[in-house]
Amino acid sequence: MTRRTSDASSASVTAELPRRFLEELRAAVGAENVLTDPAERWTYGYDNSRKHAQPDVVAFAATHEQVVAIVRLCNEFGVPIVARGRGTGTAGGAIPTAGGLVLTLERMDRILETDAANRLMRVEPGVLNQTVQDEAGKHGFFWPPDPTSAAFCTVGGNIALNAAGPRAVKYGATRENVLGLTAVTGSGETLHAGFLTTKSVVGYDLTRLIIGSEGTLAIVTEAILKLTPRPEARRTLQAVYRDIRAATEAVVAVMAQPVTPCALEFMDGASIEMIRNYSKAALPHGAGAMLMIEVDGQEAALDAAVAAVSRAARNDGLIELTAAATREDAEALWVTRKALSPALRNIAPNKLNEDVVVPVSRIPELIDGLAALSKEYGIPIVNFGHAGNGNIHVNLLYDTQDPAQEQNALPCLARVFDLVIALGGTLSGEHGIGLAKRDYIDRAIDPATLGLMRAIKRQFDPKGILNPGKIFPP
Repeated sequence: MTRRTSDASSASVTAELPRRFLEELRAAVGAENVLTDPAERWTYGYDNSRKHAQPDVVAFAATHEQVVAIVRLCNEFGVPIVARGRGTGTAGGAIPTAGGLVLTLERMDRILETDAANRLMRVEPGVLNQTVQDEAGKHGFFWPPDPTSAAFCTVGGNIALNAAGPRAVKYGATRENVLGLTAVTGSGETLHAGFLTTKSVVGYDLTRLIIGSEGTLAIVTEAILKLTPRPEARRTLQAVYRDIRAATEAVVAVMAQPVTPCALEFMDGASIEMIRNYSKAALPHGAGAMLMIEVDGQEAALDAAVAAVSRAARNDGLIELTAAATREDAEALWVTRKALSPALRNIAPNKLNEDVVVPVSRIPELIDGLAALSKEYGIPIVNFGHAGNGNIHVNLLYDTQDPAQEQNALPCLARVFDLVIALGGTLSGEHGIGLAKRDYIDRAIDPATLGLMRAIKRQFDPKGILNPGKIFPP
């Protein structure tokens, strides 16, 4: 199979695939569910990383049995297979760099069961995160993973990347909120991992292994989600600080007291200035950092919880602390955070958005180091993210039409990763490795551990057909 590049031509043809393979594929899922026209295949070569590679064929599966048949067929003919949902990932994990078959699971979108008594829901991988939230809400529950793309991303994609979001600081990421999985290995075998219970010590925990494996070990066809009771009430605080060190001191203090916030978001000084320039949000001047804090729980206990968090958030560097009294006030406070993405789009045509993680107490060192790199390479860097667990979104804003910035972007990114690792951090908190970070992973993982991971990959996928070229450097 010819390897595709990011600028692969739409002239890529399915003639590279054996005729019998295509015939059996059509027999397995129906001819109407197989795309071979170059124009129709083109769309499925993209994800939200904006990278592209043309697949040789696209197939839609509607059942577990169809997925099994497709994987066995690809295994027999040695055809690479990339499973995808709605393509909202930003690390290039759904790009078919080796051509082959893109298996889209968007039509496997059923909620199979909602068991309120046992706080669980069984779903297919193509169900949207927001659909899960809406259904769970009818029974007084929610599913904690809440990425920004919740209205568009699928549960299968959340599982592939161990998706998180602001609520992870209190409720955990996808790994902590999935009880079990049904999946298909690279050899076409069906495996059932996990149980219907929240406690089990029976064999290896394959559920947690598959979550975050980015479709390189198995293709998930069903998931058992752990639901959480929806809190009675929620309060929002906005705290503005003189500098990043004061904000970090507040984060450490907030996370050290008994009331764990359900969201603890961070924006650096560059983010605040962008918001000031591109929105009507009123922010005090001289602000070096800002925290958005949400506290949830029982209505009767919320005043005391807010008071405790507010005390922890106060220090000598605090400029302003605002508490929302009503839902409308809360929405007004979140306007500042929501104004950030439009501002990012306005300030530069391109950006590299990385979701690194460092120990919370080392956030100031990270921000200071990023400021130095920004100056050295001449590339603006804007930072925001989930301060409660040290997950910071580092945005390198560069213009491909500027030769110096175009040349400096990737070297600057490499130095960002070196800085993160030196601070005891990790390369990704919720976006995954995919294509974007695979060439840096050996900086974060020692050779022996990486070798064991490769061996696990071979055990699940002997012929290496599942999402090849991802996670591991060539």
